[in-house]
Amino acid sequence: MAERSFKAEVQDLRKGAGELFTGEGILAITKALLENGVGYVGGYQGAPISHLMDVLADAEDLLGELGVRFEANASEAAAGAMLAASVHYPIRGAVTFKGPVGVNVASDALANLSSSGVTGGALIIVGEDYGEGSSIMQERSHAFAMKSQFWLLDPRPNLPSIVKAVGDGFALSEASNTPVMLMVRIRACHVTGQFETRDNRRPALSVAEALDAPHREVGRIVLPPMSYAQEHDKIDSRWPAAERFIRENRLNEVFGPDKARVGIVCQGGMYNGVMRALQRLGLADLHGATRVPVYCLNVTYPLLRNEFAAFCDGKDAVLVVEEGQPEFLEQAFATMLLRAGSGTRLHGKDVFPMAGEYTGAVMLDAVEGFLRQAAPDLLPAQVLAPNTEAPAIPDLSQTVPVRPPGFCTGCPERPIFAAMKLVQQELGEHQISADIGCHLFGSLPPFNIGGATMGYGLGPASNGAFDGGKVGGSSKRAISVIGDGGFWHNGLSSSFGNMAYNRSDGVAVIVDNFYSAATGGQDLLSSRARNRSKATGNPISKALKGIGIDWVRQIDRTYDVARLRDTLREALTTDAPGPKVLVASSECMLNRERREKPQRAAAIREGRRVEAPRFGVDEAVCTGDHACIRLSGCPSLSLKRLDDPLRDDPVAQIDQTCVGCGNCGEVAEAAVLCPSFYEARVVHNPSAWEARLARWRRGGIGWLARRRAARRLSFEEV
Repeated sequence: MAERSFKAEVQDLRKGAGELFTGEGILAITKALLENGVGYVGGYQGAPISHLMDVLADAEDLLGELGVRFEANASEAAAGAMLAASVHYPIRGAVTFKGPVGVNVASDALANLSSSGVTGGALIIVGEDYGEGSSIMQERSHAFAMKSQFWLLDPRPNLPSIVKAVGDGFALSEASNTPVMLMVRIRACHVTGQFETRDNRRPALSVAEALDAPHREVGRIVLPPMSYAQEHDKIDSRWPAAERFIRENRLNEVFGPDKARVGIVCQGGMYNGVMRALQRLGLADLHGATRVPVYCLNVTYPLLRNEFAAFCDGKDAVLVVEEGQPEFLEQAFATMLLRAGSGTRLHGKDVFPMAGEYTGAVMLDAVEGFLRQAAPDLLPAQVLAPNTEAPAIPDLSQTVPVRPPGFCTGCPERPIFAAMKLVQQELGEHQISADIGCHLFGSLPPFNIGGATMGYGLGPASNGAFDGGKVGGSSKRAISVIGDGGFWHNGLSSSFGNMAYNRSDGVAVIVDNFYSAATGGQDLLSSRARNRSKATGNPISKALKGIGIDWVRQIDRTYDVARLRDTLREALTTDAPGPKVLVASSECMLNRERREKPQRAAAIREGRRVEAPRFGVDEAVCTGDHACIRLSGCPSLSLKRLDDPLRDDPVAQIDQTCVGCGNCGEVAEAAVLCPSFYEARVVHNPSAWEARLARWRRGGIGWLARRRAARRLSFEEV
């Protein structure tokens, strides 16, 4: 069950010529693909384009009507390889994934694709999430475009520009026989706007028609001597063809006056930030009219030497706005100016920070700093006035507690790490590696378990140096943690195949929450849900046995902390040879709540009886040792101070966000046999008998409470 459903929105994808489309950037991209006659689409989910894959999945019926093949690929590498259909056939194809990690995973396929070149338009839509909204290492995809010579589009973040970039990308790819990357940032994916639609087009050649008439070109096979010729073809033919297409179709844009002493060159994705900064400085209006010329690079690779030289002509200084590092654009432009003998001064990372996201404040400070140096006469008097002393910004870190990311309320992964903590209390600390996914939160408080992560599906592989058995006299085994998403992405072959082949003596825990939960809750091969267009219900344990791993333990309720603890202890102490794998399965609580909450709400509205579990803590019994919190960390579990002056320590308390998973009580029982937790059943629309029984109970409890209060010794003044 995906994080969002676009069943309603995808109906707008059927709009025809002259109609107005309103929606998010990801919907606009999908519509643009259909308008430009795409023949096949694939990809792998991952922010910021997870929802693009969800849109495509929800639009699968429409894609089928148009003869468009859609595939939710097993990995980015599989998606990149899918573009092979455009090598020998004039079919337009597009794939999408998160960059740069997706580009890294797909690099082998993409490098071969770029070497061979394409016949049909090939578009790689990269969800670039550099900056504070990112969940990955801070890198850019630009380096890969330069390394393998992909043309890189970076359109202005508004719907008309994004839609135009999709069409331009296909046309540029076909004109230069080169695959094209289309970069869309987080804000571009989710920006809302409007554009005028065109009719959807069936592909000029469908994959079904190509299948009936096989074709190949020996010159596009990546083998010597063809690969040597392909390198020359990149430089001698494809690059000039790309430059010619970009120049003739004016893919890059220039805004502002023709003549000025200074100018700004920016990536297309940075255009809105630049214009906002100029507006704040009184040098532009809300409609984009600017007094400072702006050269907007909707194509950031290749760069056009003559186009840049024409923009710099007559200017004393130019500012390059390039988010991230290294400063690829600035270096290229500096080389151009040097070779041309130009006297135009180039600014960029001297006024901008080398690394980090260019927020509104960063952009404003840098643009203002550049203009103060190069053209102070352009700045209004109030901007040039001496700065008044700015008020000191308080150090909120001393008053606001740090709030690291963590597991959701009721997450079935939390008890797995609680069990690990309990085992480590007995057997000592172990070498533990992690993987990409929700379970990586286990490396943060309160668990502080593991932390090393080398890539999606590489958790067990990253323990390879420690995983050869009890070598060097050590009595401990290495532990690795991986999710079901990572298992099917790359883990089965790269991690578990590696363990089986090398007869590893290590322990691996597979966190199976039934979905690719960290990327939005998409189904997997092992998902328990029925999917009308995908094959689900394939057990992970069966795949493990198929590659020769015999010691496999399946636990279908991760909230059973005691069983998890005992099984993990067994894996760490058994004399059985070979890899030891524990598959811990329970449904992602977030996905479960997304499915069940609407059903419960509908049943309650209809007057049907609904019973929901809730947990609580008996204040009179709780001792305040807080072991439950230390071994759980659930957001619904907090502290409460009592009015009793004889009890200084706060007691545990469960708030209204509790989903009734029972993990807090399980953990407490496994740790200290805590009797303070109780389970209650909240009944909506009770039967007449239940309502009558509840009244009797309330009456009896009230009578006992009054009787106790009457007998209590009081020292109040009369």
